[in-house]
Amino acid sequence: MERIRMTDVVSLLGLPQPSAGRISCYVRCPCCDGERDKHLNINFKKEVFRCAKCGVSGGIFDLYSLFTSTDRDRVWRELAERLRLNERPMRAESRDYQQPVETPIADISMRHRTYSALLSVLGLANAHRDNLHNRGLSDRDIAQLDYKSMPLSNNSELVHRVLETGADPQGVPGFFRTKARWWSFVHQRSGILIPVRDMRGRIQGLQLRLDNTENRKFRWISSVELTGGCCSPAWTHLAGKPGKMIVLTEGPMKADVIHALSGLTVLAVPGVNALQRLEEALTELRKQGVREIKTAFDMDYVTNCYVQSAYEKLMALLGRMGFRYGTYVWDPRYKGLDDFIWARLKADLDRNS
Repeated sequence: MERIRMTDVVSLLGLPQPSAGRISCYVRCPCCDGERDKHLNINFKKEVFRCAKCGVSGGIFDLYSLFTSTDRDRVWRELAERLRLNERPMRAESRDYQQPVETPIADISMRHRTYSALLSVLGLANAHRDNLHNRGLSDRDIAQLDYKSMPLSNNSELVHRVLETGADPQGVPGFFRTKARWWSFVHQRSGILIPVRDMRGRIQGLQLRLDNTENRKFRWISSVELTGGCCSPAWTHLAGKPGKMIVLTEGPMKADVIHALSGLTVLAVPGVNALQRLEEALTELRKQGVREIKTAFDMDYVTNCYVQSAYEKLMALLGRMGFRYGTYVWDPRYKGLDDFIWARLKADLDRNS
């Protein structure tokens, strides 16, 4: 029996194919996106899809069912008819794109060493420093967090300085080899690099907070589609030292700001739907004495049904793991807990001045 591939289904649905050499692309999610939004990622290598906003996910048949409202049990028959599989000769497995060889990810000690070396040779643009000041971070906070500006050029020379420290970019997301076989670091748009740390404070990966964009402001630094590169998993991030109670929120930068402004220990997931690595992190934190978790996701979970669904799954997970849990609620004029805390602190400063 001939296999149906993701490229077949995407062509039938009239969705875009990835550009040459790439293995994934973003399209509009029919469940939650507006006309200009594109949160649903289709991975043509793994032949799966997932929406970073509402969490809908699945494989080839699920994608067809999602876009056509065809009952899942009838998808195979309908696809076979539309693709005329019974009339086509058997063919060898093929791809419509060149699949790069992905490098296995390096262990955490080498990732931490390499990222630390990279950040040590980068600077922070004044505009980015002002952005962080406006979030409530002091220069001391910024220095401790090691936030830096994304490098935009001369990256091979930059990585040469990293190599001089003894760091090894092999298997570290964001690094790749040029055609001349030199190591380099990915070129992306301007933004702030955010170190994403594990439960011991080591840098697991990097996120980029893009400038001047409304959609998908935060991107994982990855080089999966480049020679010698590799992907970046959606890591959890811990800001502060674990105690009996921690706060659970969305996004490493938000966690860092909440911790800097309040002193609370904050665990961040990449998104309310991205819970794959959360159980692993919570298991480790429970060994360190954490017993209670307060969730503090952006206030749109109150009105967004897709976020509410993911939130309910999160509550079920915390209950199964035996944690006491509750939810922080604040003035809905402020989207995130970080915004609310900073507004209160500024109001107190104004009253006392």
